[in-house]
Amino acid sequence: MSPPTARLLSLASHLLPSTSPSYPPHIHTLSPTSFLPRAAAIEPSAPAIFHVTANNKILRRDYAEFADRSRGLAYFLKKHGFKRVGILAPNTPAFLEAIFGIAASGGVNVAVNYRLKVEDVTYIFEFAEVEVIIVDEEYIHLLDDFRSKNPSIPFIIDTDTDATEGQLSGPFDEAVLEGLNYDIQLGSKGWEGLNAQADDEDDTIAIPFTSGTTAKPKGVVYTHRGAYLAALGNVIESGLNYHTGRCGYLWTLPMFHAMGWTFPWAVTAVRGTHYCLRKIDYPLIWKLLREENITHFNAAPTVNTLLCASKEASKLEKPVRVTVAASPPTAHLFEQMTNLNLFPVHVYGLTETYGPITKGYHMPEWEELPIREKYARMARQGHGFITGLPIRIVKPDQPEGVLIDVQKDGKEIGEIIFFGNICAKEYLKDEEATRKMFAGGSLHSGDLAVWHEDGSAQILDRAKDIIISGGENISSVALESMLVQHPDVLEAGVVSVADSHWGERPKAFITVQSGKSLKGEDLIEWAKHESSISKFMVPREVEVVEELPKTSTGKVKKNVLRKWAKGDYSEK
Repeated sequence: MSPPTARLLSLASHLLPSTSPSYPPHIHTLSPTSFLPRAAAIEPSAPAIFHVTANNKILRRDYAEFADRSRGLAYFLKKHGFKRVGILAPNTPAFLEAIFGIAASGGVNVAVNYRLKVEDVTYIFEFAEVEVIIVDEEYIHLLDDFRSKNPSIPFIIDTDTDATEGQLSGPFDEAVLEGLNYDIQLGSKGWEGLNAQADDEDDTIAIPFTSGTTAKPKGVVYTHRGAYLAALGNVIESGLNYHTGRCGYLWTLPMFHAMGWTFPWAVTAVRGTHYCLRKIDYPLIWKLLREENITHFNAAPTVNTLLCASKEASKLEKPVRVTVAASPPTAHLFEQMTNLNLFPVHVYGLTETYGPITKGYHMPEWEELPIREKYARMARQGHGFITGLPIRIVKPDQPEGVLIDVQKDGKEIGEIIFFGNICAKEYLKDEEATRKMFAGGSLHSGDLAVWHEDGSAQILDRAKDIIISGGENISSVALESMLVQHPDVLEAGVVSVADSHWGERPKAFITVQSGKSLKGEDLIEWAKHESSISKFMVPREVEVVEELPKTSTGKVKKNVLRKWAKGDYSEK
């Protein structure tokens, strides 16, 4: 690799004001890719990456190495003319390097969930028209079908070891070295010869795909500008730079999910340390929380629930800020987390909003409230991000494109809609879906909520998950949050079932705390006589299961629960 002095000179030259004639001097194009060369120029020896590799070695890289390897990958991709690059990998250093390297080459990344069915992996990579795929060695078998149909598309295999050269290294490391040598052949231009600053900030930087639980996955088009502003929003709203020491971010959230909610860029912007995890391992997580400089992580409520229930759980000496999203959390969970010194920062968003777009802002006066009310307010979805525009909640029964706000009374139900910088540009190759998404000039979430007097939103359900029983609207989310208050319940999932008298009624599926025993009928009796659950909401059926079906990001698969409720257990 090039000498440190040469690397820093090339990095510094990149940061000089652009001489591009297409923009006036007071404007430069926005791209989060620039955060990496900036970090390496400011603090090259800062710890950038910590990782336990596939060969069980601890790997540590500083920002100079992180930037060099990303630069090498970028030049490799430029040399071979690859523009649309697939990624199929867990949370590894190679994934992080690819996010920056692909964009720096002027390309677009298409990161795919490695937990999808083989046919879905094939569909996404074909639909996105990728020209090369970076794949972790453990998951290369998921590409057998794709390879048979697309034999000309090359793979760059990452072995995820601690070696960068020699026998234990792999094709990904070789590609990085080839790219660094190509840079030398071009005159050692370094980052100045790359696209860390976007030519057009409205160009595509990444195309993450929706989960596709009920239809084919949709490609969501992210722009350089949107990713930049979403990342800065996360720096501010999750407090990545609120402390005097360095941010240490633990990668429990999949990087493939909405580009890791833009945290690959956000953590790099503050020169934080990325603690990469190949998989969710609760004993390892608790070990890292105690022994390493972990200050932040992101996780869905179900991950936090299981983390709190882990036998290794105990109160940490220092608080860790946990950004909680993916599905509505319960007040009970937030109380459990706080007792362990895991301070929840509640955000909400969609793949179509670069991940988080609202935050439940913690108000000082809440400390004077009864404890249950305090945590209930913390569990609201809150207000729009600082880098977006205020959210609105509109009546759902209007003609398409007509936007009429609901009352801010905490009672009238409407759909959350978004505006502004951190809304995705469009769905890939789907004009009709894009038109519907932006009907009326807003981005429609499909999530139903109430609007409180203070302007904060509180989600009740997806539109399709509201249960209408005898004319009463029952929020499955609200009922789930009540059921988990039983001391023996670990998790709950509620769906509607047909009822000859009421039209619909709720059925609950629950998991039980380790070492506890609970029958469905016992929970029903508790709900009727000891809980605060309204009588019309009490489920007539409660089924105890070993595990609830979940997506890769920890959301309960309601579509699967509906099948279970009908006696079809073919899908898990």
